[in-house]
Amino acid sequence: MIRTRVLATATVAATVAVVTVLGTSSAGAADPKVAPGGNFDLSVWQLQEPVGSPGSPTTISSSRLQGSNGFQDSYFYTDTRDGAMTFWAPEKGVTTPNSNYARSELREMNRNGGAADWSLSGSHRLSATLRVVSVTSNVCVGQIHLGSGGSSTKPLVELYYRSNGDIVVGTEISPAGGQTLHTVGNVSVGKTWTYAIAVSGGNTISLTVNGSTTRYTIPSSFFPYKQYFKAGSYNQSSSDSTTKGARVAFYGLNVSHG
Repeated sequence: MIRTRVLATATVAATVAVVTVLGTSSAGAADPKVAPGGNFDLSVWQLQEPVGSPGSPTTISSSRLQGSNGFQDSYFYTDTRDGAMTFWAPEKGVTTPNSNYARSELREMNRNGGAADWSLSGSHRLSATLRVVSVTSNVCVGQIHLGSGGSSTKPLVELYYRSNGDIVVGTEISPAGGQTLHTVGNVSVGKTWTYAIAVSGGNTISLTVNGSTTRYTIPSSFFPYKQYFKAGSYNQSSSDSTTKGARVAFYGLNVSHG
């Protein structure tokens, strides 16, 4: 992918002229006494947790996530101190067949209950305000993942946070695999930061982290595929420990398509 860098505070937002805003929560306005669904519009998300049968993690439907009394447990819950929607992924947990790492992560859905599966054409944006509470080594906090259109189960792009505070974006080389890594910022563990991952024009990814924007050209081998967003705590290390892992707190999470 070809990379360019632009310093801006609202570059990505300016590329989306007409959008439908989904999954909105206002940072600082969360109620710490309700489930995440009482603070966030989770009607466009499905949750995957690091429990279940080997190779088949438990998923929680959007209908169960919604509302002040919606689903929460030790892997996905409201922090009673500040209202953050919090994801916990230990190093030991149930994984998907194509990954060695456990996750507590949202998968984008349509409001009608179907799985989101959008074309690269148009404008698509995932934005978040968050902080990594703890991490053993590395955690993925946002993705654009390949959907229908071929046999690949790879992501198009993954946004990582490392234990030294580095924020790193991984852009996939082709649907067959292989990532190019780009360091795009550094924030201390426990500090709040923002990101926005956007696709525009059918061939460009824009990533904005704390106001600094980088752009990457999408290889043509991805053009047959449709896509969807993911966000949460996708731990990037594994062991036999159920106490080590990655805990990520979200104060804002928005999806827009236009």
